[in-house]
Order: sequence, then structure tokens, then C-alpha cells
Amino acid sequence: MTKQIWLNLPVKDIAKTKAFFTKIGFTFNEEHDTSSSTCMLVGEGKFVIMLFEENMFVDISQNKLTDTKISSEMLISIDAESREEVDVLAKKVQEAGGNVFSAPAENQGWMYGCGFADLDGHRWNSLYMDLGKYPK
Repeated sequence: MTKQIWLNLPVKDIAKTKAFFTKIGFTFNEEHDTSSSTCMLVGEGKFVIMLFEENMFVDISQNKLTDTKISSEMLISIDAESREEVDVLAKKVQEAGGNVFSAPAENQGWMYGCGFADLDGHRWNSLYMDLGKYPK
């Protein structure tokens, strides 16, 4: 049976992408670094996101890339422990050269989050959920 799941994303430049995600607080498993890929670890469970330079990703996926300037292949959601954590992440994203396309704001009375695009246009959101305010 399946023991783990990984997410694989294409990127234009491994070094620039790794620098961006390091600046916003992500970590990497350096054992799996190559000149055209890197292994990013997300959260306490160390969810693996493999980042491959575009030509390598195309070889692996045997498919064309999505143009992230005009379409989205997915929205990657990450949790936050507080509203302040969402605000800090949004600021770090901007400082690191990413695009905050949805500024931190309250949503539906019980969630607070922001949306951002990384250097390659992949869309992410960070979300704090106050489950005490969740409508029943």
C-alpha cells in the first residue's frame, strides 16, 4: 500500500527557486539535490515537494507544461497557526520576489488567509482556520 505522497513541480531555475523558498521559511533535504532538482520539505510531517527544472519535468511527466501566466494547474494550501503567521508569510513572499495575488483577509468569518504565486507562477495559499468560529 502507499506509504507516502510527493508533489512534483516544474521550475525554471533550481537555485533561484530554492533561495525563494528558503527566504519564506521552507527547508530542503540536501541529500536529494542535483543540478536540476531539489527536495523541499513542508510542515511537521515533512511533506515532500520535488522541484524539477522544466526540461527534466517534461521528460518525467511526458506532457507539456501549463503556462502559469494564464492558467493554474493546482492550488497548494498550507496551514498557519495564527493570523499573524499568515501576515508574516505574505510579507516574506513579497520580499523574496513572489506575488501576493490575494492579500491577507478574513474569509467566511472563520478563516484568514492569503494567496501567492512563487517565482514560477505556481499558486499557493496560507490559511489560518479558527474552528471555534466554524458554522455548525
